[in-house]
Amino acid sequence: MWGVADLPLHSGHVPPWLYNVMKRMARAIVKLLVLEYGPSHLLTRLSNPLWFQALNNAIGMDWDSSGSTTVTTAILREVLTEENLGVWAVGGKGAKSIEVPREVNALVDKGLIGSSIGSELIRISRLTAKTDSALLQDGFSLYHHIIVFDEKGSWVVIQQGMNSSERIARRYHLSWERVDPGDVTIEPHTGALCEKTTIPLNLSARESLKSRKAILDLVHEKPTKIAKYVHTVNAIIKGYRPLFGELPRPVVTGIPYYRPVKLTERLLKVLNEAYEVSPSSFPELLLETRAGPETLRALSLISELIYREPPPLKDIEVYSPFKYAYTIGGKDGVPYPVKKQLAEEVLNELYEIIRRAELGYKDKLRAFRSLSNLAPPDIAPI
Repeated sequence: MWGVADLPLHSGHVPPWLYNVMKRMARAIVKLLVLEYGPSHLLTRLSNPLWFQALNNAIGMDWDSSGSTTVTTAILREVLTEENLGVWAVGGKGAKSIEVPREVNALVDKGLIGSSIGSELIRISRLTAKTDSALLQDGFSLYHHIIVFDEKGSWVVIQQGMNSSERIARRYHLSWERVDPGDVTIEPHTGALCEKTTIPLNLSARESLKSRKAILDLVHEKPTKIAKYVHTVNAIIKGYRPLFGELPRPVVTGIPYYRPVKLTERLLKVLNEAYEVSPSSFPELLLETRAGPETLRALSLISELIYREPPPLKDIEVYSPFKYAYTIGGKDGVPYPVKKQLAEEVLNELYEIIRRAELGYKDKLRAFRSLSNLAPPDIAPI
């Protein structure tokens, strides 16, 4: 399974000369990929965090830096904006992440994508951001969100969250190829690439469907009734045994999910808002109300401890990102400093392949493709 990467925070910036090398390298790789396989295949590759990590390392970024997401996606965005490849990237780090609607609408106005596709992409952007901030509660707060898409509406979201206390960033990959046609919030992730796992509330997992149904039933109840449930839940978390029946699983107080719920004024307002909206689906609950992590955690605990429908507490499988770090070197000298001459030689060869392929001569392209036959079995499929 693919989909998430944990990356430590690194200080320092990419020097201009290296940024230029990285951008040229990324441009060559992306153009070759689209030239050979088409735009949708680029999206498929970007949805794979292992491939994204390989791209990051191949262009010279650090193998384990949080900047491997922000810098590489920024370069990717620039390349796709400058090249006419039928693929676009919008969003970014911090304030740029909320510019997705404006940027998508600008592409619609230029006639590059249809209006209905644009509206759906904006909806998907919002839902995927909610997925990794509210449905998957793993201790990481999102600060980066980019969506890459083609004119047909196929899409990939690459977003990143930060765990400030541990100074670790986690990258998430979500893809149109993965999701249910009717609900992009059900298992949209395409996998995991990290050294650290958590025990999160995961309402995006397919195993959460019964719990999600219970939550939707709960938001149709008056907030005063939900408040009573919260008091009962908190009592159970503190050790009181329920009057009837056994709990579906032990309450482990060391897990963040099982901490008591604070019945704040804001929580009551959100519950009242959800009651008035009366959503019929989880996407509607996420888009039409302010239901966030605490609201969904409270409702999940009620679903588990009162309705006996426990949500899954599971993280995503992990892989090591280091194996692709030996291409031309890394920004911080790991596994060795970037070798400028080697980078130029690689770039010259890649652009010669592109030039000949664009002229109709694909001999070098076929030879380049055959190199994959030399890759180890665990790398070749990527």
